[in-house]
Amino acid sequence: MARSKIVINGETYIDLTADTVVEADVASGKTFHKADGTIGTGVSTLDSDTSDDTALVAEVLNGKTFHARGAALEGTMPNNGAVSGVISTKAGKYTVPQGYHDGSGSVSISQTEQDKIIPGNIKAGVVILGQTGAYTGEGVSAQSKTATPTFANQTVLPDTGYDYLSQVTVSAIPITEVVNASGGTTVTVG
Repeated sequence: MARSKIVINGETYIDLTADTVVEADVASGKTFHKADGTIGTGVSTLDSDTSDDTALVAEVLNGKTFHARGAALEGTMPNNGAVSGVISTKAGKYTVPQGYHDGSGSVSISQTEQDKIIPGNIKAGVVILGQTGAYTGEGVSAQSKTATPTFANQTVLPDTGYDYLSQVTVSAIPITEVVNASGGTTVTVG
C-alpha cells in the first residue's frame, strides 16, 4: 500500500499530499512519488511541445538549427547582411532579395540623379523630393525668325545663343506676272 504521509510521535517526516508534480513534469524514465504515495514515471523529454510550431526552414537563418513539430531542423534563409541598391530612373525601384538583412543596408537615388534635383532645375513652387523649385523661366532666350520659302524642304531652327523659336514667319512665295510678246502673261513663281 502506498503511503503519502508519514508521521512518527507527532512529527511529520514525509508529506506528499500537497505535491502537484505529474509525469509530464519529470524527465522521461525517471521515477518519483506522487501526492497519493504511488510511484510515477516521468515522460518529459525536457523540451517544449513543438507540435503547434509554425516556423519553416526558409524562415530561419541558413545553418542555424531549431526544433519544430518534434524534429530537429536546419534553417535555409539566406543571410544577406547589408543590402544596398540604387535607383536611377523616375520609375526605378529596387527589389529587396528574399532573406535576412542586418539593417545596415540602404537604397538611394543615384548621385547623378541627386545632382539634378536642385531648385534651379525645378519650376518655382513645385516640390520634388524635398527640394522647392526656384526656376521661373529667366535665362531662357527665345528667337523670332523669318524664313524664305523654297521648293525644297527646310528645317527652321533657332540660331546659336537661343533656346527656342517663339515665332516663325514664312514669307509669301513671290509671284511675278509680265505681259509677254505673244500677248499672254508670263507668271514666274519663286
